[in-house]
Amino acid sequence: MNDPIADLLTRLRNATGARKSEFSMPYSKLKSEVARILKKEGYISDCELVTSSKHPELKIRTKFVNKTSAITGLKRVSRPGLRRYVGAGEIPRVLGGMGIAVLSTPRGVLSGHEARKQNVGGELLAYIW
Repeated sequence: MNDPIADLLTRLRNATGARKSEFSMPYSKLKSEVARILKKEGYISDCELVTSSKHPELKIRTKFVNKTSAITGLKRVSRPGLRRYVGAGEIPRVLGGMGIAVLSTPRGVLSGHEARKQNVGGELLAYIW
């Protein structure tokens, strides 16, 4: 697999479109950190690490409000063929502050407003609204 973040976003998009309550995927630290941010921001209900099988898995529970998904849209910004980096002053606002930007920074994976608050830039991974 070349792009684990795109895989996470595609699985999340497919699960919410099919109204699945939960889905699982192979575990990686980066995927776990992105899922932690989504949980903190209220886009998913829960994420947990399952180590009962041979390979660890990340199990994510989607969040639905009145039979509609909490996630309306997702977009992968930086990709393996074209990386996109932003400075602390260049972090975009998604839908005028209604969505979030996910960044990989020297201080870890942060949401856009956390990165602005800490005055740190990095690789712009995805937009979620």
